[in-house]
Amino acid sequence: MALKGMTAVYFCPMFTLSKPHFWGLLVALFLWAPKAHTQRFPEHPETEARNTGRAILLSLKVGAHLPGGDLAQRFGPFGSIGGNAEWIGENNFILGLEGHYYFAAPAREDPLAILRTPEGDLIGRDQFLADVDLRGRGHYLGGALGYLFARSGTRSGLRVMLGAGVVRHKIRVQDDDRTLVQVQGEYAKGYDRLTGGVAFNQFIGWQHLGPNRRSNWFAGLEFTQGFTNTLREWDFSSMRKLDARRTDLWFGIRLGWTLPLYQTPAEKIYY
Repeated sequence: MALKGMTAVYFCPMFTLSKPHFWGLLVALFLWAPKAHTQRFPEHPETEARNTGRAILLSLKVGAHLPGGDLAQRFGPFGSIGGNAEWIGENNFILGLEGHYYFAAPAREDPLAILRTPEGDLIGRDQFLADVDLRGRGHYLGGALGYLFARSGTRSGLRVMLGAGVVRHKIRVQDDDRTLVQVQGEYAKGYDRLTGGVAFNQFIGWQHLGPNRRSNWFAGLEFTQGFTNTLREWDFSSMRKLDARRTDLWFGIRLGWTLPLYQTPAEKIYY
């Protein structure tokens, strides 16, 4: 029960505070709260590196490439998007699978030359000029083995990867108005110059796996060599099968964002 003439704040029947004492306690709690929030105990995980041990690395990556060898005769510069799933051991050895999709490659060969007028135009079924664009498309699927030469006490350093897989690429005849009937349906296979074979891939760059697991990325140079042949029995424009062996080369830069899934021991519980 509060004293006469003094306003009281009741918390429960057994505990009361006068209004001046109540506001004083509230201010003290307000000033103490930030210090309590930032207090760290010796075993607090924020003081420890949390990116150690084995982990599964899931990455999304993009790239920009320049063609070489026989590929430079067929396509210009192009871009790519892809991903990989990797396992990294405690000793920083890396084993994984990866895939890339290649796009936006301007075609330097013209598989539609046999359909063009002497002026170089294409006439659609509506007797108007057909608006056709030729672009390269392709993909690569393979496995990779590598090592992360990390700096002492960190999980960041030089990333070196060697890979092998299969590659395919073709010329996509883009006829949005679908007026050029000669390249529609099964006939398109006689013009796309689909090519495929084995390929080898190398990457060298910087890998960063943040100690707090929040900043994880890599960037570097990538080189690929494809040993390919045509996968079509007939090319309409050349009036024969393009059976020459090819050496398709391309190189460029590769950037990636990584989601690491660390295999934390059961005895370590982070709050």
